[in-house]
Amino acid sequence: MNLEIRKQGKRKKYYLAHSFREGTKIRKIRRYLGANLSEKEIESLKKRAEILILQQAEAYKSISDPLKQILTPRELLLLKNLEGKGHIRIRHLSEQEWEKFTELFTYNTNAIEGSEVTQKEVREILEENKWPKEIQKEDISETYGVAHAVRYIRTTNEQLSLSMIKKLHAIVFQNSKVFAGRFRAKGVEVVIRDKVGAIIHRGAPSQSVEGLLRELVIWYNENKKKYPPLLLAAVVHNQFENIHPFQDGNGRVGRLLLNNILLKHKLPPVNIGLNNRAKYYAALQDYEKRGNIRPTIDLILREYNALKKNIGAYKR
Repeated sequence: MNLEIRKQGKRKKYYLAHSFREGTKIRKIRRYLGANLSEKEIESLKKRAEILILQQAEAYKSISDPLKQILTPRELLLLKNLEGKGHIRIRHLSEQEWEKFTELFTYNTNAIEGSEVTQKEVREILEENKWPKEIQKEDISETYGVAHAVRYIRTTNEQLSLSMIKKLHAIVFQNSKVFAGRFRAKGVEVVIRDKVGAIIHRGAPSQSVEGLLRELVIWYNENKKKYPPLLLAAVVHNQFENIHPFQDGNGRVGRLLLNNILLKHKLPPVNIGLNNRAKYYAALQDYEKRGNIRPTIDLILREYNALKKNIGAYKR
């Protein structure tokens, strides 16, 4: 690590910088220490900055490799066979079936994030514009927002892109969050802790968010004809959640992206049920910590079977 000094008029600004290699690229992280500092202040501030920089570098390395553990050839063949033989092939859903899916997905994807709107209330909101009493307006707004986003991914021809990611966030949160449709600003970092204070997830450094998303879009476009759609969708979803580009609302946007990719590859949409929230989070952790995508694919396949029973829209 090295100390950088920048002069601005009579002021001297001090930064601690660290460069590291990630594959064929050289990455650089820089943290501002302050202006017109004494040597004692610089040494004190450097100790804290070094810790934060190393944490950011480690987070960057864990995020920047989409497929640390690729599936075995046998597993890839199994996925292709499942798709090719019609076990999860979509037929054209009727509007009534899409309504059922939209209600189911809207309820579950919001409930996973803590919404108090029940499944019955979701149906009443979407079908009758009937608002439940004693429910926060934000929860009602996000009920409409998710339903509108489902309609959008059904009808758009656009596949994974930065503009689509922002648009999905804006659709869902336009009436509930002031930062709807905007990535985290520089300096807005994400650290999620468990009940005892241990860090269980650290989002990408804010200054790296757009760059990492661009790399993910490039990876998807380069591999969308190489890997089975289920694998593509699972990796993009998990990688998006690792990057954590928004201040809030990443889970819902990630599950919409998952479905957008499935639909664009002629596969059914999938609903991650509230009853499987613990398994869903465990699968995300397994990918983040060990690069293991298998638990996410297993969960998607289980949810497909559950969805067949719930809306009767899929044939074996």
